[in-house]
Amino acid sequence: MKIIGVCACPAGIAHTYMAADNLERKGTKLGFQMKVETNGSGGVENRLSEDDIKSADYVIVAADIGVEMERFKGKKVLQVSVTDAIRRTDEVFKRIQSGDINIY
Repeated sequence: MKIIGVCACPAGIAHTYMAADNLERKGTKLGFQMKVETNGSGGVENRLSEDDIKSADYVIVAADIGVEMERFKGKKVLQVSVTDAIRRTDEVFKRIQSGDINIY
């Protein structure tokens, strides 16, 4: 299963990258193929391509600021705070594994 994500916080410094690292580490440990885009103070890094989005089974948006969402139309998207991605990573993936995720 492939999961993609976007992480963004207002300052775009530490929390954005901590959230991305936690999601990638936990997802990989659970056997998912992962790719996470970061929207930090230095701009967008590891940008999701159209192919990444098309082939993804789920999208995790861990953001406390607005991110470009229209590109995920028709995908199963779980929206959480950056704090949830950092401190409650297990819960985020339990929600993904439950399959009870809304289509954007």
